Amino acid sequence: MKNKSCSTTPSCEDCVINTISVFNKLTIDELNILNFEKICQIYKKGTIIYNEGSRISGCYCIHGGIIKLYKTGFEGREHIIRFAKKGEIIGYRSLLSNDFACHTAKVLEDAQVCFVPGETLFKLLENNPKFSLEMLKLACIELGEANAFITDIAQKSVRERLAEVLLILKDSFGLDEEKNLQIVLTREELGNIIGTATESVIRLLSEFKENNWIEINGRKIKMLDIKAIQKIASKK
Repeated sequence: MKNKSCSTTPSCEDCVINTISVFNKLTIDELNILNFEKICQIYKKGTIIYNEGSRISGCYCIHGGIIKLYKTGFEGREHIIRFAKKGEIIGYRSLLSNDFACHTAKVLEDAQVCFVPGETLFKLLENNPKFSLEMLKLACIELGEANAFITDIAQKSVRERLAEVLLILKDSFGLDEEKNLQIVLTREELGNIIGTATESVIRLLSEFKENNWIEINGRKIKMLDIKAIQKIASKK
């Protein structure tokens, strides 16, 4: 299916007010510039926004939906870095470093995304020190989280990593009224996050289910005993 332009372009001011965004450091005049120069589109599930190794000419602000960021490893296997959601920005680090994209961005759930041209972003960074500092903080936070996750993968068993990923997904996307994770992933995607085979994920999910820690309905995962899962993740 083709992607299409947003029928109603989301206001940058609304994004700043309703989400945690680095753009809340911009002045009203700067937000007006951003509103005028950005390009907003609706991307359908499965669409590639940009590929690893490509040149990015701007950054992407997520107004709605979920984007999967991953690197392609040996034999084409995905290594999922993280999932980006409403209020987050992707692609900016490769743009700022004038380097090729270090990952692929693929739409996991239909997404409304605003593209900010590089020229616009650089102009805002040059003229607004507070905004520049906020972007620097964002890059540092993301690198810190990535380093922490890599450390955990090296030190924890697959069972512990699965428990931790379930908790991270809960904290990042929340639970619905029935305690289901508000992000739906395949078993393969879960395996690509924690660095194990799909078969191992299926076996461990079955174990978690048998112990009444979770309930599984298709791809949906219901978190029944969060304390038990926290205990596994913390190796206590």
